[in-house]
Amino acid sequence: MTSNPLDRMASEPTNPDNLQALQHLIDVVASLRSPDGGCPWDLEQTHQSLIPYVIEEAYEVVDAIQSGDSRAIAEELGDLLMQVVLHAQIASESGQFAIAEVAEGIAQKLIRRHPHVFSDLTVTDMAEIHQNWEKIKASEKGEDLATTQKLSYKLKRYARSLPPLMAAMKISQKAAAQGFEWDNVEGVWAKFHEELAELHQAIDHESKENQEAELGDLLFTIINVARWHGLDPTAALQSTNRKFIQRLEVMENLSDRTLDNLAIAELDQLWQQAKNKLK
Repeated sequence: MTSNPLDRMASEPTNPDNLQALQHLIDVVASLRSPDGGCPWDLEQTHQSLIPYVIEEAYEVVDAIQSGDSRAIAEELGDLLMQVVLHAQIASESGQFAIAEVAEGIAQKLIRRHPHVFSDLTVTDMAEIHQNWEKIKASEKGEDLATTQKLSYKLKRYARSLPPLMAAMKISQKAAAQGFEWDNVEGVWAKFHEELAELHQAIDHESKENQEAELGDLLFTIINVARWHGLDPTAALQSTNRKFIQRLEVMENLSDRTLDNLAIAELDQLWQQAKNKLK
């Protein structure tokens, strides 16, 4: 008979190096937030002010993973872990919660949501595992399972938890799977041109609020074009960002002046040179 993982965890020795390293990080962050000799920048931070850094560090973890560099992955995971510890430190200072509650909370959640691992529940396939997960999750939140299975409920979760570009792709995929779809790709392209014309109209004659709404419609439609053609818009935009930066770097190396001191014609000439060099 296979032993219960919880029993094994209780009987197996804890790695003291792991605990010591984590405690060291906790102590360092607490020192940075100390009113007595702490860092002024860290002391100014709030949950709200740190939002961009959480997103940035998460993206840098993804970039490191994609690079395949294990040292870079470890470094970026450390930066992301620091954000978790810093948020917990800020919360602990006002008596909201501490890092122990964060760690124990996610540990208990994992145990609850994996009864096939941490109890005697038997499952037959991945579909059953996923079904159990959703049932337990709904129960935890005091929600009705039927509500959580509605398309609108799932799409709200994507819009809330994913970066906008990724969320739009996921929303588009899920809606299409439920039949909310064009008959053919020509219909998608027609919608793109319709939204482009509406954006032109809004920019020429309407408020900024309407302009942004029409821009959002156009972006969402081009993401649907990408989906129909099997393209990843996030990967495509990341590639374009890298390519643009590479070309600027070559331009700076080719020029004896900074780019802001060059005329448009000179910039265009350098751009073409950089483009040809990077082919």
